[in-house]
Amino acid sequence: MAYLVRVDDNYHYQDDAERYTNGTFATADEAIAAAKKIVDDYLDSAHKKGMKADSLLSSYKMFGEDPFIIATAPDEPVEFSVWKYAEARCTALCA
Repeated sequence: MAYLVRVDDNYHYQDDAERYTNGTFATADEAIAAAKKIVDDYLDSAHKKGMKADSLLSSYKMFGEDPFIIATAPDEPVEFSVWKYAEARCTALCA
């Protein structure tokens, strides 16, 4: 089975022309790692010293990329919430 990581652009909400494929991965763990990297790259670039976690999360939700994972076998969904991950990372970065 393969796992496809697709990416939407939060700034261009529901604009299919802005959606792209990040890659196809052999395992769910590899796909999750790729999705996390996309989020981390945005958060690292947007984070400023002294920034509050809720401000960083708002920035991500407005302007960041929103990856999601599609399993090629529909009976094997991937349990991963990118927004929960982003929230946890914002808290950690701004602590």
